[in-house]
Amino acid sequence: MDLSNARVVVTGGSGFLGRRVVAALTVRGCREIAVPRSRQYDLRDRSAVRRLYKDTKPDLVIHLAAVVGGIGANRANPGRFFYDNAIMGIETLEQARVFGVAKFVGIGTICSYPKFTPVPFHEDALWNGYPEETNAPYGLAKKMLLVQSQAYRAQYGYDAIHLLPVNLYGPGDNFDPDSSHVIPALIRRMIEAQQSGASEVTLWGDGTPTREFLYVDDAAEGIVLACEKYDGAEPVNLGCGHEVSIRELAQEIAAAVGFTGEIRWDTTKPNGQPRRSLDTTRAAEFFGFRATTTFADGLRDTVAWYRASGAAGA
Repeated sequence: MDLSNARVVVTGGSGFLGRRVVAALTVRGCREIAVPRSRQYDLRDRSAVRRLYKDTKPDLVIHLAAVVGGIGANRANPGRFFYDNAIMGIETLEQARVFGVAKFVGIGTICSYPKFTPVPFHEDALWNGYPEETNAPYGLAKKMLLVQSQAYRAQYGYDAIHLLPVNLYGPGDNFDPDSSHVIPALIRRMIEAQQSGASEVTLWGDGTPTREFLYVDDAAEGIVLACEKYDGAEPVNLGCGHEVSIRELAQEIAAAVGFTGEIRWDTTKPNGQPRRSLDTTRAAEFFGFRATTTFADGLRDTVAWYRASGAAGA
């Protein structure tokens, strides 16, 4: 797809990842980019989705919008996270097909993978078990978008693709303690502890789970490359290939922000999925994506942005 002449709708385009995707599209010369806001178009409502497509007449829809959070938010809102994410996917894709939108790019989640998936996660393992319990409703709701995409391709010949980004991080991330993911949550905790003179911080779990983190600008580049160059049925991971334990991550963030106190672990709290690291072979082969930002550089930039933003008195 030649993006320079395309009319594009980016759901969730005002969010953390969405802003980067819009910027990457703009670099490609794309000038007609619509970013629907929920107060204008409730993507759970079929009539609102139809109105969006009538108003914008897109050639391409990139569906980033999601209701998402960390372990605590997932445990508190399983019904909401399932319904909102499932219905948004169903309606945005169905109405894209009905309105003749040329291409639909669905953004899934690695929370869709089984709890015990061989590492590195390969896309063929997606159906080999049930997701980790604390985020299963969210993960399964997003997984239905993959099923829908493949079903529509099989029945209607519709060009819908599905991408699976690993955990994202970077400047501008969500640092709300009630809904943030692990990197911004730890950065905020460590900076607040440093500012208050606390001698220790207590974190959930035992620190043994591993995660892979993809810098948000790299993720945006991967998505836009897939828009341009990929039109297959198979889901594709987006990652960087760097796996780190939560314990190591906490130590790296403490060093990055200058917190020298003790890190304690509350083992009565859940760990989440034991390991997460992706096989990124398909992304490299299918559309030439490889992450370019090192974890050290990305973490440094994220801490610097948070301090500069003045959040939490930083």
